[in-house]
Amino acid sequence: MTGRIEGQRAEVTGHGARAVVTELERELGADRVSTRALDRHALAHDASHYLLVPAVVARPEDADQVAAVMRACDRAGTPLTFRAGGTSLSGQAVTDGVLVDVRRHFRGMEVLDDGARVRVQPGTTVAAVNARLRPLGRRLGPDPASEFACTVGGVVANNSSGMQCGTELNTYATLESLVAVLPTGVVLDSGLADADERLRHDAPELHAGLLRLRDRVRGDAGSVRTVRRLFALKNTMGYGVNAFLDFDDPAQILAHLMIGSEGTLGFIASATFRTVPVRSQVATGLLLFDDVVRATSAVPRIVEAGTATAELLDAASLRVSALDPLAPAAIRDLDVVDHAALLVEWQDDDAEQLTGTVAQVRRSLADLPVSSPWTLTQDPGERAALWRARKALYSAVAGARPQGTNALLEDVVVAVDRLGETILELTRLFEGHAYEDSVIFGHARDGNVHFMLNEEFDDPARLDRYQAFTEDMVQLVLAAGGSLKAEHGTGRIMAPFVRRQYGDELYEVMWELKRLVDPRGLLNPGAVLSDEPTSYLAHLKTAPRVEEEVDRCVECGFCEPVCPSRDLTTTPRQRIVLRRELAAARQRGDEALAAELAEQYEYDGTDTCAVDGMCLTACPVRINTGDLTRRLRAEASGPVGEAAWRTAATVWGAGTTVASAALTASRLAPRVPEALTALARRAADHDAVPAYDRRLPRGGRRRTADRADDAVAVHFAPCVGTMFGPERATGGVGPEQALRTLAARAGMPLRTPEGLAGLCCGTPWKSKGRTSGYAAMAARVLPALWAATEEGRLPVVCEAASCAEGLVQMVGRDPAYAGLRVVDATAWAAEHLLDRLPVTDPVGSVVVHPTCSSTHLGTTDALVAVARHVGGDVSVPVDWGCCGFAGDRGMLHPELTAAATAPEATEVGAKAYDAYVSNNRTCEIGMTRATGQPYQHVLELLERATR
Repeated sequence: MTGRIEGQRAEVTGHGARAVVTELERELGADRVSTRALDRHALAHDASHYLLVPAVVARPEDADQVAAVMRACDRAGTPLTFRAGGTSLSGQAVTDGVLVDVRRHFRGMEVLDDGARVRVQPGTTVAAVNARLRPLGRRLGPDPASEFACTVGGVVANNSSGMQCGTELNTYATLESLVAVLPTGVVLDSGLADADERLRHDAPELHAGLLRLRDRVRGDAGSVRTVRRLFALKNTMGYGVNAFLDFDDPAQILAHLMIGSEGTLGFIASATFRTVPVRSQVATGLLLFDDVVRATSAVPRIVEAGTATAELLDAASLRVSALDPLAPAAIRDLDVVDHAALLVEWQDDDAEQLTGTVAQVRRSLADLPVSSPWTLTQDPGERAALWRARKALYSAVAGARPQGTNALLEDVVVAVDRLGETILELTRLFEGHAYEDSVIFGHARDGNVHFMLNEEFDDPARLDRYQAFTEDMVQLVLAAGGSLKAEHGTGRIMAPFVRRQYGDELYEVMWELKRLVDPRGLLNPGAVLSDEPTSYLAHLKTAPRVEEEVDRCVECGFCEPVCPSRDLTTTPRQRIVLRRELAAARQRGDEALAAELAEQYEYDGTDTCAVDGMCLTACPVRINTGDLTRRLRAEASGPVGEAAWRTAATVWGAGTTVASAALTASRLAPRVPEALTALARRAADHDAVPAYDRRLPRGGRRRTADRADDAVAVHFAPCVGTMFGPERATGGVGPEQALRTLAARAGMPLRTPEGLAGLCCGTPWKSKGRTSGYAAMAARVLPALWAATEEGRLPVVCEAASCAEGLVQMVGRDPAYAGLRVVDATAWAAEHLLDRLPVTDPVGSVVVHPTCSSTHLGTTDALVAVARHVGGDVSVPVDWGCCGFAGDRGMLHPELTAAATAPEATEVGAKAYDAYVSNNRTCEIGMTRATGQPYQHVLELLERATR
């Protein structure tokens, strides 16, 4: 093949690396360019099964700086790849050149026309956009399952779709305009009325070339037929050459070619979408069939009946789903043979109209060849269980894969009438190539299915098997007239097969397009197009066995948006992949790299982890990276530290009193403790010496006992209330006193356990991995609670959400005290006190900061309910997240709290509220620091409003 771009894989080592670093530092400044081993290896991994370690990581802050990065790389002749969410499954977000991180600084969003349109920067997640649109009854058209982690930049770059949008509401169909920076520095804003004239002026050769390619495609009848056939399906294979048929002006053609181009044609600085309505009334059902052919044959009739979705689960999927104790009875009780199921759903804005639709659907589909009776339910719990069966498949299969293997999730598409036979043939391929435990599921309405298999790429025999399977799969799908990629993008995995899908002529058009826009071939080389037949077998990722949390991780990145340290140091995914990189370096004898990673990991991976467990709430395979961090902290502490914290457990009451007195005394001359702790932190490890900050409150009061005989609950007042007093600006009495007052006011007396002043939930020890000190405290706390609750008859209530969670975990560790019930006091108040407490002094507007603990405990709704009892206008910030104060992390590493709270603080600062509340004292301190507004416990607000 002649005329190709030379040097698609430029070597970036030695002098070449130094040259590009110099260029980048000149353009961006040294603080936005990194060659640290930890940064390069942390960002080397995405959700695909490919691995390339970048030579340099660049973090530009705006589109002008991105253009500067491209100029620098052009001068150095160095390839670059853009990276946002890194959820891509096909290898389009990895590079051994310059990796440009466009997630951290590109999260701007502007809602337009009351939500009918929205303009978004590439680092914003789909879920964040939809959260802003939801109050307006709108959402984005693309609905990828990874919406909480994938970014808009990736959605546009991959032409993402999802479970409902099909081809009618995907990125290509709903994108109104975009702003793109081309490799030459030309900026295309396709929303401008004179966009085409500007492109002609700024890039005349490109403009003329696009016209030439447009006419070339339109003038070839075979090309037109192929394009129309393939793009009638969900198709993300190669470039979106349908733009040459759908648009006339080069500016609009280029804008739509950018969709699905995977960062190989330019940087998408922003995208403006036409949004779609959210239907408030929904009915969902599960249709079971004897086999996949019957199931897929029923799809056209179901689509004709107006279903919004038709999600397919094959027999293997049903077997996996049945293992989940929360699976619907229809699946759990099914004796699966060759069965298949369709998850279907009808939506409307009007409840009465939906009822009529459901009745009509039942009549029109009464003769479907189902294997058991079916219904359509509007019950939220039943609907959630049905969707769980579909959405939990990835986690169930990936989490159970053998150690040392990678989970591959691939997707293909064929016409719906070819779907059943294609699935049967795929199943035979699995059997023929000995891929056990593989599943097939997906969007049957669109003829688009996903399949999962596990592979171990460090075994040559298995690599041969994978190559043979891929060749057979390609032949199968293309023979059925389908596309080898429907949603996940071409990436590296299917780049060598683009020619076979499109033919020589359209393949040449795609290469000519690439040369026109990116003449030197520096943007993401190796993705979308490749002339090397086996390039998809290069740079495959292996999974060395490390430790339990690490080995289960599939590197999807779902955890990253909820991590409080994501904009400061590392994320849970990055902590895990760095452990893998460290193990791999040691295995191959690269002790220099291993030592460098280990040294840098201490701060970036261990010290700045909040161990808040929010990663667990987002992880599809249920990994709590905090468990890993706690273990690493325990290993690093040594016997002296362990002994000190074990001793602390025996004198905890005195210790908290001393800390309280110190905080109160410090308020008299705050500059002195600030200077002293700053001096100490220069001489000692920051993880050992907390920083005093004059914004800290005075110390609190020592916990007092109450032995009410007629108590209805046991009050475990947390020690954090002794150490930190209430915010004076709020006029609150403190959460401990507020709860007692409210309970008495409602006629619900409380008692406290014996020795309360010296008891603790154990979190300070648990978070640091101090196992013996934790055990010593638990040995005191649990018997005291057992006696106070009359052996579990009364519930334990605790007003600090993190301490309530800590007690729940402590109880869960000892079966002897399984009868103890621990309740977040906010939830207890919402259930038992609100009806007894009329509001006498309502509050106009309240902003609520949920906490990681209220999330884990499931009490955030109760927190909001208490606020609504008091205030007429209650808001929960869209950008809320864990504050990162994490007990003492906010004093040991205040930069963690500052980074974690920045997005929420910006949102909260855009409006004035009458009250700012949460349900955990240290979180309130963190949010007060971040916003400059006095946060208090919601029970304090309730107490004042019901006096």
